Amino acid sequence: MGVVERIPFTEILRSAVLRDGSSASVMYLARGASAYSSGQQDGNLYLIEEGQIKLVSDSPDGKRCLLSVMVEGEFFGELAILSGTRMETATAMKPTVLRRVPASRLAAALQREHFAEDFALHLLSLLSDQQRVIANRVTMTSERRLAAALLELAWKVGKRQGVELRIDRRITHEDLSEMVGTTRSRVGFFLKNFRREGLIACGGSAHLTVNEPRLVRYLATD
Repeated sequence: MGVVERIPFTEILRSAVLRDGSSASVMYLARGASAYSSGQQDGNLYLIEEGQIKLVSDSPDGKRCLLSVMVEGEFFGELAILSGTRMETATAMKPTVLRRVPASRLAAALQREHFAEDFALHLLSLLSDQQRVIANRVTMTSERRLAAALLELAWKVGKRQGVELRIDRRITHEDLSEMVGTTRSRVGFFLKNFRREGLIACGGSAHLTVNEPRLVRYLATD
């Protein structure tokens, strides 16, 4: 008997909330515009139809932490459904088209499809991921945080070419500096080191290629 492949919960959720197309309004964002800001009261769930979103959290001392980069087909904003208050800012990294689903519509879809427990587990996974990002900011050097960030981005949006993963999306030094909590000049210095060691390669355009085995070994060393 063959192994039945489990459908990712995000795909199940997408199908459930968009079954009634009128329940999700369309939202267009220019590059640099925000779907919502930290502290805002907003209980909507967002689905990226086109484009790219970065989720950034601000600490009390004014430092910024890039929690995640979200791409086409992904949801974001789930955690605020619990409280209604945004703890992060969601900003378009390029022209972006979103589907905005009210919390009431989401609740109805979860009840109709009997997915409430799956959604709760999904929220726990998101919380765990955010805690890991924050913990990495505290326990890892900025150079290793950058390596980990590049590897996670490559796993998420990279196109596999043998042992390499090519990231065609535009990720700026500013985005990476927010992600690892350092300056843009330091990011540039670290990237230069990574290129010299064969961990990454940069093309003439915006793309970057990650050598997966080498970067994994680099992160595994003490």
